[in-house]
Amino acid sequence: MWAFLQKFSSPKYFYTLSGRLIPWFGWLCLAFLLAGLYYGLFVAPPDYQQKDSYRIMFIHVPSAWMSLFIYMVMAITAGIGLIWRIKLAEVISASSAPIGASFTFLALATGSLWGKPMWGTWWVWDARLTSELILLFLYLGVIALNSAIEDKRTAARASGVLALVGVVNIPIIHYSVVWWNTLHQGETVLPTLTKEAPSIHLDMLIPLLLMAVAFKLYYMTVVLMRARNEVLERERNTRWVQEMASAQKAL
Repeated sequence: MWAFLQKFSSPKYFYTLSGRLIPWFGWLCLAFLLAGLYYGLFVAPPDYQQKDSYRIMFIHVPSAWMSLFIYMVMAITAGIGLIWRIKLAEVISASSAPIGASFTFLALATGSLWGKPMWGTWWVWDARLTSELILLFLYLGVIALNSAIEDKRTAARASGVLALVGVVNIPIIHYSVVWWNTLHQGETVLPTLTKEAPSIHLDMLIPLLLMAVAFKLYYMTVVLMRARNEVLERERNTRWVQEMASAQKAL
């Protein structure tokens, strides 16, 4: 197992493997995205209270899930980079930050659009909304540190520390609707899946889960693409990169 992890952490092996995986992830993402949009827009019934306006949920909820998921990936890989000095972990962490920031912004924007007809306002300083906004600032802070510090290893250490400190915000976002009396609705999907207290219709749950899978596949596709470019930038003076560049020029 350790030998496999060491092999996978090799920039050259990662570059080759990721090049093979990206097309698969990309096509699967497209398939799940089209299926999720079709079921969400044309098959799922209107909500008995919110009518068709609730359909923004199929973008908003998966975006919010991804904002948390990507931050945890970024923080874990940052921690690996800090402890074991693995370059590829630093690359994945740095490559994840802009994608996570985009999903967080999308969650806030779609939440605002959904909140206007439901709450009568674009924004309230609700516990979940405020903690999600803080998450966006954490992402932007990591991006800023990676961009401002010229030395990649130093930038990775600085941004890694910030990413690990920011992990404390993740449980706050998740449990904010439990710990505080907020306008934001509580958990609906997990109770339905565990059959504890069904609160979302199956015809609405299916497209929601399809969109969640599509968003994860999108992240996997884009983070690998960004990481490949970052690996080439960092390894540009190594023999394997120069040989690959020479081979491409010869074609």
